[in-house]
Amino acid sequence: MPAADRVAAARDRLEGVRSWLERHGLSLAALGTTAVLAVMLYLPVGVVFVEAVLEEGRPTLAHFAEVLTDPFYFGALADVFADPLAVGDHLASLAGWLGAISVAPTLAYPIPGLDLPVPWLALDAPPVRKGLFGFTAYQAALSTVASVAIGLPAAYVLANYEFYGRRTLRSLTILPFVLPGILVAVGFYSMFGRTGTLNSLLGAVGLGPFAFVETSPLAIVILAHAFYNAPLVARLTVAAWESVDARTVETARSLGASRRRAFRDVVVPQLLPAVLTGALLTFIFTFMTFPIVLALGGLRLATVEVWIYDRVQRLAYGEAATLAVLETMLSLGLTYAYLRYESAQAGFSRAPSPTPKEPLFPDLRTALSPRRLAVLGYGLVALVLFVGPMASLLVGSVTDGAGFTLDHYAFLLERQLEGASFQTLPLPAIRNSLLFGLATLAVAVPMGVVISVLTVRAGRSGRIVDALAMLPLAVSGVVFGIGLLQGLVFGLSLPGGWRLQLTGSVAIVAAHAVAAYPFVTRNVSPLLANLDPAMVESARALGASRTRALLDVELPLVRSGIVAGAAFAFAISIGEFSSTVILASGSESYTMPVAVERYLGRRSGPAIAMGSLLLLVTAASFVVIDRVGGGERA
Repeated sequence: MPAADRVAAARDRLEGVRSWLERHGLSLAALGTTAVLAVMLYLPVGVVFVEAVLEEGRPTLAHFAEVLTDPFYFGALADVFADPLAVGDHLASLAGWLGAISVAPTLAYPIPGLDLPVPWLALDAPPVRKGLFGFTAYQAALSTVASVAIGLPAAYVLANYEFYGRRTLRSLTILPFVLPGILVAVGFYSMFGRTGTLNSLLGAVGLGPFAFVETSPLAIVILAHAFYNAPLVARLTVAAWESVDARTVETARSLGASRRRAFRDVVVPQLLPAVLTGALLTFIFTFMTFPIVLALGGLRLATVEVWIYDRVQRLAYGEAATLAVLETMLSLGLTYAYLRYESAQAGFSRAPSPTPKEPLFPDLRTALSPRRLAVLGYGLVALVLFVGPMASLLVGSVTDGAGFTLDHYAFLLERQLEGASFQTLPLPAIRNSLLFGLATLAVAVPMGVVISVLTVRAGRSGRIVDALAMLPLAVSGVVFGIGLLQGLVFGLSLPGGWRLQLTGSVAIVAAHAVAAYPFVTRNVSPLLANLDPAMVESARALGASRTRALLDVELPLVRSGIVAGAAFAFAISIGEFSSTVILASGSESYTMPVAVERYLGRRSGPAIAMGSLLLLVTAASFVVIDRVGGGERA
């Protein structure tokens, strides 16, 4: 065959392959996503579920009966589970409790260590047997209120005012996501401890020292949760606030509505879905909280997660698996409620005429207005809560009890230059974190986009797929870790003498992608849902395959959501600890959070120095991602 014919035949074959991939690209991506989820998500979770319903190889529900009827776990509700038909007795108990509640004016001393009385309405109510699940829900509710209360002012400032560094500040609001919980606990001790930064500042004006952590551990835990979740609330609400059409506000004002009335009747209804979405996600995340509570509160503030960890430590796998199943079912119910609520809303589409931003401090007179002063006051609170712990970490990395020192970084350098191969070295940890983060983007973004396409265009059945795909949001790190350990790390026997065992870099990237893709989906799905299906149909009518229509028409229009989801995915990968520490065991695939934990087991100084490097590397990465992607939404 002449050379020209061979070239033409090869070109035809390549064209055929390209055409086949275009026709089946979406299906192949869906199959790949399903395979990753089956191995890295449903298999580990299934292992835990099986553990809960088996005893010595026989199916049983005895574990569930014991837990549900134990007041230690469910408090007053345990009586209801034990005898659900005694409705009269349960109602009589509830009426007796309500009748014993009283409210009276009194003086309170709300500031620890400060003898300053404040008029207060004292609520006297009989104690409620909350149980472990009740206390977990109670602290999650308080954490949600705190996160919303702290996140909303940040959203207001970022969405309505222009100032130097606004985009960088907006990019860095995601930074708390990357911090391992143990490092946040160290940062809060450095900030709020008896010898911490806050007490040093108060001591300069003759106040303190106050034992914030020792006397109010629950309050410190709630603040730590707000440190994590208030930025999430802020980013979601900023996107919604910037999507408010200025013309609707102007129309309301032209019809005679005051500025306050226009805000209440026009702006608030458009912000409410984003605020409730952030609140619901915060409740889910804080319901499954683990390292913060364990480090700052211990077993005296034990949540379900902490208790599961304790049961595993005591080799009570059956009880731990039962608690894990109940917790996952509750979280799944909340996640499903969140998805239904989100699907009922209009989404966060970009407004054709967004509200223009005002200069924050255009002149001195404006700067002294009550609104600007309130913004300044909030800025001080944010400095203490958000910047304080991170700044305390950075300061702690260059100081010791005697003053300034670089010994902690010298230790890291010495470990890198002279450390043995089996020891934890800083540079491989940084390299692995960045490579895993990039690899996670390559896997999680396509997974999240594919699931968005399937769920948005699939109608009613898409809601079921969406709920199943959002399982990572409902499964805690401890539960996932138990499943990984007993499933993929120890290995599972397969028919034909095969054995499934997966650890190392590939498993870590897959686990990170599984944890990260829901954030891509949640950012892309609302934008895809707002696109006119006629655009895709027109492209198909002109001969484009479904994959080509997706690549050329839909994805460019939802680019901002993809960039925002990618930033979240990178953050999740960089900060992920629970599954990484299990899958990296015995290998050189450790990351920065794992290195922090390993150094923390010996001396706190090198761990804090490593944590500071984690902060700096990831902060620079987020700014680059946002700037390169041009993301302006959450």
